[in-house]
Amino acid sequence: MPAGPPSAVSAAASVSSVAAIRGVLRVTAFRRLWYATALSSLGDWLGLLATTALATSLAHGYQAQNYALGGVLVVKLLPAIVLGPVAGAFADRFDRRRTMVVCDVIRFGLFLTIPIVHTIAWLLIASFLIECVSLFWLPAKDASVPNLVRRDQIESANQLSLITTYGLTPVLGAALFSVLSLVTNVLARHLHFFRAQPVNLALYFNATTFLTCASVVVFITQISGHRSARAVEEPASLLSLLREGAAFVRHSRLIGGLIIGLVGAFAGGGAVIGAGKIFVSSLGGGNAAYGVLFGSVFVGLGSGLAFGPRIARGLSRRRLFGLSIVLAGTCLVLVGVMPQVALAMVFVLGVGFGAGVAYLAAMTLLGTEINDEMRGRVFALLQSLIRVVLILALAAVPFVVAQVGRRRISIGGLHATVDGTRFVLIAGGLFAVAAGLFAYRKMDDRQKMSVLADLKMTLRGDTSARRRLRSGGVFVAFEGGEGSGKSTQIELLAAALRETGRTVRVTHEPGATRVGEQIRHLLLHGEDPLTPRAEALLFAADRALHVDTVVRPALEGGEVVLTDRFVDSSLAYQGAGRELTVDDVHRVSRWATGGLSPDLTVLLDIPAAQGLDRARGRAAADRLEGESLAFHERVRESFRHLAESAPRRYLVVDARRPVDEIAAQVLGVFEGMFSPRRQVLRHQSATVPAKQ
Repeated sequence: MPAGPPSAVSAAASVSSVAAIRGVLRVTAFRRLWYATALSSLGDWLGLLATTALATSLAHGYQAQNYALGGVLVVKLLPAIVLGPVAGAFADRFDRRRTMVVCDVIRFGLFLTIPIVHTIAWLLIASFLIECVSLFWLPAKDASVPNLVRRDQIESANQLSLITTYGLTPVLGAALFSVLSLVTNVLARHLHFFRAQPVNLALYFNATTFLTCASVVVFITQISGHRSARAVEEPASLLSLLREGAAFVRHSRLIGGLIIGLVGAFAGGGAVIGAGKIFVSSLGGGNAAYGVLFGSVFVGLGSGLAFGPRIARGLSRRRLFGLSIVLAGTCLVLVGVMPQVALAMVFVLGVGFGAGVAYLAAMTLLGTEINDEMRGRVFALLQSLIRVVLILALAAVPFVVAQVGRRRISIGGLHATVDGTRFVLIAGGLFAVAAGLFAYRKMDDRQKMSVLADLKMTLRGDTSARRRLRSGGVFVAFEGGEGSGKSTQIELLAAALRETGRTVRVTHEPGATRVGEQIRHLLLHGEDPLTPRAEALLFAADRALHVDTVVRPALEGGEVVLTDRFVDSSLAYQGAGRELTVDDVHRVSRWATGGLSPDLTVLLDIPAAQGLDRARGRAAADRLEGESLAFHERVRESFRHLAESAPRRYLVVDARRPVDEIAAQVLGVFEGMFSPRRQVLRHQSATVPAKQ
């Protein structure tokens, strides 16, 4: 997996999220599930458009059309009230792959019958049944995702799924519906069938998406391979699973915080949906302005899903969830007081952005902190809760707006019109803010660190570029598994750089200081066993002293520092290898280093078995080298994921290549990124104003 030339490395800036998503798509089982998710989501959105269009065409008269349209929307939301918890228990009790396949086949059949029967009564019945079946499909799919990817890839996997469901497929579904409608119009000129059945083609196509989805899921055998031991050995009844799930929810602070937060967020969302049209009209906008306002919610939502993790970086996802809802609620309050449509749209983007970040954080927390045997019930509970809250909000908003009415008030010389929509938006925003604060307090996992300090550290980011301009020091870390050849490549690069007159400091972790030597002995050769947390803290202690007394002074002196291992080794060995929470290891390491990160990380990638053969052939194995092959495979995969997530600072090299070839590539990339001429040009561009 060699990296490209220096230009390619430099051009990779700002694509870390894309690279992380590309990494999860390399997992065959997840990639197939993503295909199925995309097809199912496309079918859902296309089905919504087709069934609502059919409902209005089958009804006669303005009121009848509105009742038919509302009826379709209501029957799509009602099943969640009764069947949501049962569907979650079903996903935890039965084979998830088989559940998904059967559900897709049933949805295919039901959508196929709608244009055949062609009555408003059957449309409502079929829509209700389709939604019932979908309730069983969703938790089975959501609960399967964490079993198909590594723990550190769950957020990227959820990010891709949510962007697909709420960003890509709604647009694609709308475009496809428009195209199929145009095709139907052309065919209707020549065939009476299409003239009398204007949306049948879309419904037939929609049915096909679910049949195709079922055929894809059939081949994802890994979904069935991750069932809990209890489900196989001691099958429990659905009733007992429901009781167990209810008890778990009552005693879990995480789930309690998620419930309160999501109730507040979607109550605010219901306020936007229910009051949006009248609110826009009160500001003098028409249907076009309403369409743009509604679309702004999804633009903000997609932006939050896409860029939220990158902006948040090291911020705890538990804190991020509550803070994002507070942001969305605050923006909704500001929407309610805006005097113009354009200004309201700006803050609507903020509402969507906060909601997107919060939803992704919630999905990540569920995937990483809820056990597999409980996951289906929890996913189903939250999905049902969201639907119920939306139903109640959509039902209550028109009533509240009508009761408040519209009044014109005067304060001094200022005149303003206050109507029910503003009251609903402001009240919804305040409710969301309160819910976000409650969720934050209930879920906070960093109570000894103030949120302002945490945000400051998160937003500060990497200051390596400013440090290079100030002192000229360059920091390069060499990472890789056992036997990858890091020491050899460090010495070769150091020798090459010294020949050009550079001052080079070669160091390593752990054990680069006198105290570090003692820590190294405890870590690698101590007789007493260490727990994973103790091991991670010892590595962090060594690293803190190493950075303060060796690395940072050398960088401030303008030296090139080459280190054998740095923070990424802790993320890989203790985070993935020891199966600690990667976020926890990252937070400790970031605090230990004061936020220092390498300018370039060279990852020498080698299959774990080959690397261990090399390492064990040269000396007695230490504590880490003596770990199992599965341990070292997890370490290797974690290194590769880190590289995928931050391609700008990583050079990934196949460590099986000849030593001289690797050394030449590393030197070429280093000179391309940090040559004296390039450093001077960067400094000039940063300090000298351009000529007019």
